[in-house]
Amino acid sequence: MRTRTARSEGSLSATSSSATSSSATSSSVAASAPGRSCRDALGRIGLPEPVSSLAGRDWDAVVVGAGHNGLACAAYLARAGKRVLVLEARERVGGACTLEETWPGYRVSPCAYLAGLLHPLVIEELDFARYGYRWTPAVAGMFVPFEDGSSVQLWEDDDRCLEEIRRLSPRDVKGFEAMYAPMRRIREALRPPGKEDVWIGRAPTREQIEERLKGDREAIGLLFEWSMVEYVERYLEDERLRMALIGQGVIGTNASPYEPGTASVHVFHSTGTMAGMPGMWGYVQGGMGMVSFILCDIARDSGAAVAAGVPVARILPGEGVELEGGERVRAPAVVSNADPRVTLRLLGDAADGAWKDRVESVPQTGATAKINLALAELPDFTSRPGTNEDHHRGQVNIPLTARQWHEFHAMAGDGRLPPRLWEELYFHTAHDPSVAPAGRHTMSIFAQFVPYTFADGDWDSRREEVGRLALESLGCFCSNMPDAVLHMDVMGPPDIEKKVGLTGGHIFQGEILPAFMWEKRLEPRTPMPGVYLCGACTHPGGSVIAVNGRNAAMEVLGMYGDQ
Repeated sequence: MRTRTARSEGSLSATSSSATSSSATSSSVAASAPGRSCRDALGRIGLPEPVSSLAGRDWDAVVVGAGHNGLACAAYLARAGKRVLVLEARERVGGACTLEETWPGYRVSPCAYLAGLLHPLVIEELDFARYGYRWTPAVAGMFVPFEDGSSVQLWEDDDRCLEEIRRLSPRDVKGFEAMYAPMRRIREALRPPGKEDVWIGRAPTREQIEERLKGDREAIGLLFEWSMVEYVERYLEDERLRMALIGQGVIGTNASPYEPGTASVHVFHSTGTMAGMPGMWGYVQGGMGMVSFILCDIARDSGAAVAAGVPVARILPGEGVELEGGERVRAPAVVSNADPRVTLRLLGDAADGAWKDRVESVPQTGATAKINLALAELPDFTSRPGTNEDHHRGQVNIPLTARQWHEFHAMAGDGRLPPRLWEELYFHTAHDPSVAPAGRHTMSIFAQFVPYTFADGDWDSRREEVGRLALESLGCFCSNMPDAVLHMDVMGPPDIEKKVGLTGGHIFQGEILPAFMWEKRLEPRTPMPGVYLCGACTHPGGSVIAVNGRNAAMEVLGMYGDQ
């Protein structure tokens, strides 16, 4: 059912970029071949001209970081006639929404993996189709195997989904339908097609949201108050069905599903619309990084300059930025796609005190691991045997009980590795075989909860152990794991932090529980003159959305009197 199975590219949220640290120096990065698209270069675009030349020009706006939101912001500003320079520290653009050839012949999306919240307005206004944007809907929804040998496949098609519910737990059919009724009302009230969508523009207050919902107490409770455990227990009786859904309330969130407000995380990830299909998620042809690469090509074709391998050392409010090489780039507006803690560091003493306190009050310690694998064949689940089945074309959840979720969250918070991981699995090659050698497959595992800091040892000494645990957690339900594994790459929160610049390894640039959402999210416009934010820390939140970048661009244009 299209308000049910939703995934944050969550989710890893592709919302940050390495704007400030790189092994490359600004003088050592060669420009890509003239006329070569970012898509063809897989994000390695180099410099449009020497750094000294870029620093010698006057710009209307400098965007710090070439994550997908920064590139979207640059595209909108350039289309409005502004002189825009995007500076990315890494040699490859895209931030967490990029592509790498992790192993020869395998094109891997290291962090972001599914599209579902990418805003239709951005796709339309920036004409993604012209740049070859293609995606395949994951109509198979979510498959969940259970330890008793049973399983359920929650199809995106309502009739097929209810047929599965009826087979697993006939008494829960009506409850399952009732469970998603308030979510549909939320989407219809808050996220209608067009510019009345509350994700566009400045964040609404809770009062404004409740007014839109016309006092619908069930919808308001779901959006602001209920824990995910409370949500599933209100409507469902079968423990297996509850287990299948509980994880949807803590995607990328460092919280127990018993914590009030966690149900809203499921709502957040379920209210997107792709190609007119509510709640649908899918696979981008070529890999998720193509979203960023398309945005880069759109920005450059619109007149923006995008420079990779150029780390920023300081943001100078009202003046521009200073590069690590000492060069200064002049611009009255600086838009930071870096996360807010990194932005604070770049501002230094220029940061407003109250704003600094607000940034530091938002929890930003991640508890997720991202594990990418190359496989000889897809997992063969004992509850539904086969290595080329319908469930391989959706997502797969390896479930936990509510009590396990609670206990394992506490263990990770204490620096201990739980005895088992909750996992979401995605198989890009089931939709798009172009990303792997013929006959081979890719598998992405999004896992929780893991410590940011181990009480005993560190990630360098325990990374392989986390990988083994992930395969053991999956192997309980499969007959061919780990035998089918050819290669594996494990990233914990510190690895995510180092790789793409997300402080704490938090994939959303800060928690997305109700206390940190809507009008409580950071605004694009900061108290520092000419300094703006455009990443996941801003409304509407984290994931591959791109409307954060659009919202920031509108604020910058407002500064110029163009909006």
